[in-house]
Amino acid sequence: MARKWYGLGLPLVLLGLIGCAGPGASSEAPQTAGAVDLQRYQGTWYEQARLPMFFQRNCAQSEAHYQLQDDGAVGVLNRCRTLDGEWIEAKGQATPQVAGQTDKLWVSFDNWFSNLFPGVAKGDYWVLYLDSDYRTALVGNPNREYLWLLTRDAQISLETRSEMLRQAQARGYDTSELIWRVADDKIGQ
Repeated sequence: MARKWYGLGLPLVLLGLIGCAGPGASSEAPQTAGAVDLQRYQGTWYEQARLPMFFQRNCAQSEAHYQLQDDGAVGVLNRCRTLDGEWIEAKGQATPQVAGQTDKLWVSFDNWFSNLFPGVAKGDYWVLYLDSDYRTALVGNPNREYLWLLTRDAQISLETRSEMLRQAQARGYDTSELIWRVADDKIGQ
């Protein structure tokens, strides 16, 4: 049975409130993917790599499950597997930051902090890149502090990995500190 990600609210506040870019980052916001077809975007995405983030500090493998809702919001279920093999999960919702604009979303999670401060505990979720088949995606935030490389497949080719890195670097992200997905055979040892 999965346990919930407790303490997720504080990192989301920090994610939404951090206003300065990291060393060497551009002061301009990164280019996004433009219009995102949320119907095609829903489903399961596997995290291949991410920049360090406090609330994922124990995650060896992560995945996100998105489901488009009748009101246009996206239901979010993030799951994280630790090196011990334990699953941790967080449920939330993503909504467009601007009506009709689907590449820049607000994400909030169902936890005590979000319930106490609903307007504060939300984070930027910018879809920076999507391939034409909706098989690979880059997601980040405007100050380049956070970045996720996502794919539909748990395992990827070196070619796909190289292209995702190229796309991230083209948007001004420093990829030297990426934390990569741990192989299945390294879990539970």
